Amino acid sequence: MELTTAAPRRRSTVRDADGMAVASFILGLVGLLALNLFLGPVAITLASIALYRGTARRGRAFLGLGLGVADLLVLAAFMSADNTLSWSF
Repeated sequence: MELTTAAPRRRSTVRDADGMAVASFILGLVGLLALNLFLGPVAITLASIALYRGTARRGRAFLGLGLGVADLLVLAAFMSADNTLSWSF
């Protein structure tokens, strides 16, 4: 008796990189409003990985990278204005 099975499906790395580019953009955008200490570096990391893997959405990845850096700059500006380690409303 011969057992036949389907080949396992492999996700394309480009498709994964496209998702990472979109996720970095969204996390960078949300990070401007809340949790920028956490979401900024995550957005930068995801954008860098997406660009390294050759995403088709390079513009979105660069926006995510820029927004991640902006998250950290906004945090630094608020911290220096308040002379604290975090900012609040």
